[in-house]
Amino acid sequence: MAMENGALSSGTLSAQRGRTPDPQWGGDLLDLDAYLRRVGYDGPLTASTETLFALHRAHKDTIAFENLDVALERGVSLDLGDVQRKLVGAGRGGYCFEHNLLFAAVLERLGFPVTRLLARVRQGRPQIRYRAHTVLIVGTGAGPWMADVGFGSEGLLDPLPLAAGPVTRVGAWSWRLVREEDQWVLQSLHEDGWFDLYSFREERHFLVDFEVSNYYTAHHSRSTFTGKVVAMRGTEDVQQTLANGELTTRHGDGRTERRSALSGDEVLDLLRDTFSIRLTDQDATLLRQRLTSEFLPLQEA
Repeated sequence: MAMENGALSSGTLSAQRGRTPDPQWGGDLLDLDAYLRRVGYDGPLTASTETLFALHRAHKDTIAFENLDVALERGVSLDLGDVQRKLVGAGRGGYCFEHNLLFAAVLERLGFPVTRLLARVRQGRPQIRYRAHTVLIVGTGAGPWMADVGFGSEGLLDPLPLAAGPVTRVGAWSWRLVREEDQWVLQSLHEDGWFDLYSFREERHFLVDFEVSNYYTAHHSRSTFTGKVVAMRGTEDVQQTLANGELTTRHGDGRTERRSALSGDEVLDLLRDTFSIRLTDQDATLLRQRLTSEFLPLQEA
């Protein structure tokens, strides 16, 4: 991908803007009207910076980050039809691959040039980890932006300019991108300084690359998301993470609250109410069993 001073060149963006979306991502399966109803967006649909920001925030405000299919040992499909049935039709959430591949399809349908990239999650740790996250580079007339609607509680609320240094503050939280040799690093501001969230390189990826990362993330015992129920949400004021029977709420004023030893019913209430996840009766039964059995083998309800 052509670069000038650490940003996508205008020539590259022009070429991408005129490019037909790659059919490997399944964008032809997208029901745009259903998606817009799901996120409650009825604004302009031009491929502008304003539309990008409005859709990014609408998606973040509406569709939760959650791993319930992983917790129930079902795995996660990246087929866009499956992702859409789950996140749009069924009122569920999902994790990064589902969120950002769906959002990328929406943006491409509206005429935005979009590049899908894989990232290495750091969460403040220096060791190199496998690529377990996905981010988007989106072109508009105002230049390239980094968009990410799928990182959970500490993830971006608005897109960031793809440039090193500028700090973006939204509500109580601040983010920035820095360059580290040949890669970008997304950081968030903590009380003790800047905190590395993840790193990524600008290089071409294919659907099969995402499928490999997704399979590991959904099945491997060393994955962050296996063996537990996880849900996250971030707003301008609070960042909340539910992990099995504990809810952690980080406030913009620096306070952190924890509710521990939550019952299965309390967790289900949080999933429905705090995280706005629609659960079927069967899923609720299986999750209650999962939460009270310390993740012993499941028996289907």
